[in-house]
Amino acid sequence: MAVLAAVPPLRRASAASSSSGSPDNVNLATAFTASTPTTNVLDRGPSMGPVLIKIVSTIGATPTVTVAVEGSADGTNWLPVAYATSAVPETPTVATFAITTATTTYVIVRPNVPVRYIRLNLSANTNVTLTVDAWPF
Repeated sequence: MAVLAAVPPLRRASAASSSSGSPDNVNLATAFTASTPTTNVLDRGPSMGPVLIKIVSTIGATPTVTVAVEGSADGTNWLPVAYATSAVPETPTVATFAITTATTTYVIVRPNVPVRYIRLNLSANTNVTLTVDAWPF
């Protein structure tokens, strides 16, 4: 696991950590097929602003993966954090969600969530490949 910092005050990651070449995002996983936490973790430092997470999925036969959005104050103890979907950005939840199609999903970690580190924890992954990027604000 790599912890990728978003550097205050602009909270920018280095371009080397970006999958799209943009210095504004932090790549959490690329071509990820495991049933484990994402390869990388976002370190948002002292910021408690929102984080936009983009999940791009490609699929094989009978695809499914369960996704949990998790945060940690210390990088060791993880818990579900409040997020919203782009479809209903003002409705927070901490529930897991399933991805069963080739799609792009956006989730928004709510502001003022008192965690420094953010990751996705994937389980029951069958034939789903994910690329995950995060933009801290």
